[in-house]
Amino acid sequence: MNIGIIGAGSVGGGLGKAWAARGHRVLFGVRDPHKDSVLALLAEAGPNAAAGSVADAVAFGEVIVLAVGWGVVEDVLMSVSSWDGKVLIDATNRFEQAQRSAAEDVAVLAAGARVVKAFNTIGAEHFAAPQFGPVAASMFICGDDPAALSAVAELAAELGFDPVDCGPLSNAMMLEAMAWLWVYLARAKTGRDIAFALLRRQSAR
Repeated sequence: MNIGIIGAGSVGGGLGKAWAARGHRVLFGVRDPHKDSVLALLAEAGPNAAAGSVADAVAFGEVIVLAVGWGVVEDVLMSVSSWDGKVLIDATNRFEQAQRSAAEDVAVLAAGARVVKAFNTIGAEHFAAPQFGPVAASMFICGDDPAALSAVAELAAELGFDPVDCGPLSNAMMLEAMAWLWVYLARAKTGRDIAFALLRRQSAR
């Protein structure tokens, strides 16, 4: 699959490297493709990864990942002339109170995209190895388009996550609250080597 990733920081870079290692072609959309940090990321990601502009990444990707700081989200999304039904994974977190979720605002700004909230409830360092002992970390996702949800769930499962369908995009605020909890625990209580997992009781036979 061709995956465009808007941003090349810890989240975008971590996802891009993990998917490139599994044979997907990745194009990072950045302001300066020749920046030293971007070149270093490409060297780590290997031959399946390249860099270009945000427009290049959107045109390239069958699936697009939004992985930039919230402060630049509006400018980045509004710079794209057409989303043309693309699957857009919103991996952002907005750490402030709002009337609706960041993902719902992303859906308004990226009109025409099929937005799925995902990859926001765990530290980026765990994208490459989401197994915690015998348990796979859950990847909670939500969105309004069944085909988009299925595609994102498959990408999450490829990385080793247990994908959990959390319903429509209107539930994204709950996923974003989970991210707030993860950050609080990581900073104040447990350290970053943690993840959430949905446990399912097996029915007795």
